[in-house]
Amino acid sequence: MYNSDYILKRRKKLKKKYIQLIEDAYNLRQTDHALSDFSEYKANKILYKLKKLEFVVNKPDIELQ
Repeated sequence: MYNSDYILKRRKKLKKKYIQLIEDAYNLRQTDHALSDFSEYKANKILYKLKKLEFVVNKPDIELQ
């Protein structure tokens, strides 16, 4: 049980970070394109990690959009 609890907590933390990075990218889009692109790139890397964790746990209860 410990591993599944750890994975679920990690998914929750990654989801919060993903949402924050997407919001930052959106807010920076008008002022600084480079930072916006970098934030979006980091968010995509986190999304990839979230998808891998979703595959491992097989609980697709995360709504990202």
